[in-house]
Amino acid sequence: MFVPRLPNGLARAAVRFRPAAFVGTFVALLLAAAIVSACGILLETGLRASVPADRYAKAPVVVAADQRVHMTIGRGESEVDVGTLVPDTARLPESLVDKAASVPGAATAIGDVSYPVRRDGVLLAAHGWGSAALTGTRLLTGEAPRTGEVVVPTGAGAQVGDILDLDTPAGAGKFRVAGTVDAAVATENGTGTVWFGDREAVKLSGHPGRVDAIAVLAAPGTATATLADRVRASVGHTAGARVHTGDGRGAVEDSDLAHAEELLIALGGSFGGVATAVAVFTAAGTVALSVGQRRREFAMLRAIGATPRQLRRTIATESLLIAPLAGALGCLPGTALAHWWFRQLRDKGAVPEAVGLHVSWLPLSIAVATTMLTALAAGYFAARRPSRIEPGLALAQSAVEQPPYGRVRTPLGIAALIGGIVLAGVAGADSGEDAANAALGVVMLFMLAVGLLGPLIARICAAVLGLPLRGAGASGSLAAANSRTNSRRLASAITPIVLAMAFSSTLVFMHTSQERVIAHQQRDAITADHVVTAAGGLASDATARAAATPGVSTAVGLLRTSVLVTVGSGDGRMMRNTSAQGVIGTGDALTEVQDLDVRTGSLGGLRPGTVAIDTTLADSTGRRTGDRLQLRLPDGTEASPKIVAVYGRGLGTGLVTLPAADLRARVTSPYASELLVRATPAAARKLTALGTVTDPSGSATARDRDREFNAWANMVMAAVLGGFAAVAAVNTLVMTVLDRRRELTLLRLVGSTRRQIMGMIRWEALLVTVAGAGLGTAIALATLNPMMRGLTGEPPHIPPVWYGTFVAVTIGLGLAAATIPARAALRGTAARP
Repeated sequence: MFVPRLPNGLARAAVRFRPAAFVGTFVALLLAAAIVSACGILLETGLRASVPADRYAKAPVVVAADQRVHMTIGRGESEVDVGTLVPDTARLPESLVDKAASVPGAATAIGDVSYPVRRDGVLLAAHGWGSAALTGTRLLTGEAPRTGEVVVPTGAGAQVGDILDLDTPAGAGKFRVAGTVDAAVATENGTGTVWFGDREAVKLSGHPGRVDAIAVLAAPGTATATLADRVRASVGHTAGARVHTGDGRGAVEDSDLAHAEELLIALGGSFGGVATAVAVFTAAGTVALSVGQRRREFAMLRAIGATPRQLRRTIATESLLIAPLAGALGCLPGTALAHWWFRQLRDKGAVPEAVGLHVSWLPLSIAVATTMLTALAAGYFAARRPSRIEPGLALAQSAVEQPPYGRVRTPLGIAALIGGIVLAGVAGADSGEDAANAALGVVMLFMLAVGLLGPLIARICAAVLGLPLRGAGASGSLAAANSRTNSRRLASAITPIVLAMAFSSTLVFMHTSQERVIAHQQRDAITADHVVTAAGGLASDATARAAATPGVSTAVGLLRTSVLVTVGSGDGRMMRNTSAQGVIGTGDALTEVQDLDVRTGSLGGLRPGTVAIDTTLADSTGRRTGDRLQLRLPDGTEASPKIVAVYGRGLGTGLVTLPAADLRARVTSPYASELLVRATPAAARKLTALGTVTDPSGSATARDRDREFNAWANMVMAAVLGGFAAVAAVNTLVMTVLDRRRELTLLRLVGSTRRQIMGMIRWEALLVTVAGAGLGTAIALATLNPMMRGLTGEPPHIPPVWYGTFVAVTIGLGLAAATIPARAALRGTAARP
């Protein structure tokens, strides 16, 4: 007869009769599951994100260009194709419209374009009239537009036959109103819409001969899959053409979806990987601490005849009794964290409203499984030593502190420490992107070294910091002696504090360092008297009109966008989205309104086919004045302009400066973002007809708002990771203090007063927090210094208030976590011997 084996009785008894010993382990595993599940949910959402088709809902098949630039990294079997999103929109040749329309089963094909036009300073969305069939828009009055004509919504202040002045990407012009449509269906994302003739719409878009997408309508009786295959066979050989059906059509019309996918995958994957490693590492340390605190019990079991297998099975069963429940409960706060995080991202415009958060069994199951494996692995390794000791020596060895080194962990820890030091030196010697990439490995190697060499580092810290403690009276002497003797217990408390301080400082001070450099460069770069801006960009002739204004000596328009540049070397190469400014005017005129701190070359040579770049980008690409810079324009088009100058203030202006003429046909909105002017005060007042006129400091402040999301994202990641590590540190300190009831009782019995014992606890907590904060700061500096020098060319900036807050919170939490349970442990101890 088969009898199922019940869980180990020793394990069930330990959990049942000593629940306090497992509370700390339960909390650590629960927090680990919360972190893993939250990041897993965001990652799955990024991988499965989609939006339903709206504009293209009536077109079963949509053809669009591949919106990624691809690069092959590695060789042979290790080749990897890496795709990078283009900054603007990649487009298709207009000639493909007729090819798609001629496919059997296709009723028609519509070449769709969408771009902004301006009417009296108001932005409108423009399309070709053929695309009205996609939205069901019908004429109320008039007829379809022909060359030189436009269809407008009712209520736009125009009737059939009126002449409208419209500013298009191809320039300003006059257009006769050919017809009107219902205003209720002529609104797109809160913006009014106008329609030109199909051919003219493409010409006026600023990128003639190219369309955003091709919507293919099916003939009656033609299946979507069949039509898609035929269209793919007809246009699929065209480089970059992609055929979309289903929800894929929604991704074509909503370009923000691809950026949201990248953001969510980065949060759930890249940050989630680091956060998961920290969570698992900390939880494993807590499990090992819990097992180590009961080595006297295990020694007694060995002394009375328990076998090594029975001890290992007991510890494994304890993990299986606690880990599943902790993992399952941890998924609840993890899911809540993912919902809050996702909602914040959507409120800040980083994720489209139509994208929903995906919560499935997969990330939750992975979180529970990760928690169980962590508990089992940590328990197994912690049980190796007590299970191997000979029964006769077990009790004797349990009465003394284990040595602070191990035959396996110490050599590995030393190797990680040496690797971190070497990599920090390499990162410091490199420049640009190579230095920043190398610095990312520094923090991981140093953290691994701290985890492996924890007891040894703790003993060194106790020896160094214990010297001043001996002069703090009886309490200080007791704290110094305890810390030096119990280095493993000290290490278990220091490690999570180091994690919290190192990662939080790296994330927060990386942002403050960049912000400081950007703010200084923005302030020093603009030498213009005034800056003119307007919502959605300035009129196409704004620069010329400003230059013609009496009292204006110089007027230069700037078109702000981004380009893709290959940075790094070898297998570390990558396409980086790089800020760029297109100059409307001459290079000499630019030097009168913007001081870029030119290091080599001259901006006077800036003309179509040339470029000027920042020093950090020059270092990352290995290019100098006179070289050709290989880059991709905003729509992904390849270009290799000649470098005519290298300057030093690119972070505050743009890492790439090139003529706007090279950019206009490669962006959706070619209007100047701002206008830099040198003019008299009287002339400046006249410029208000072009837009909002501010001084240079006001312009810099306005651009600072664009970086608020990055600041918020860094703060949230620091709070999530640092908060988890801080709670883990508090949890560990509480576990270690509560485990010392016997020790505290003995101190009372030998005559120590409550005040002396509490003083000892406070000094120990201060030693732990100061040592953890110091080590975490050192690791953060070793990471930030080469990273910031590579990215900004300057050392990191650490605001004293922020750093002081971090240290104060660390010390405050450490003192509270040690003194509160110590007071509880002292209750009921003998009042006198």
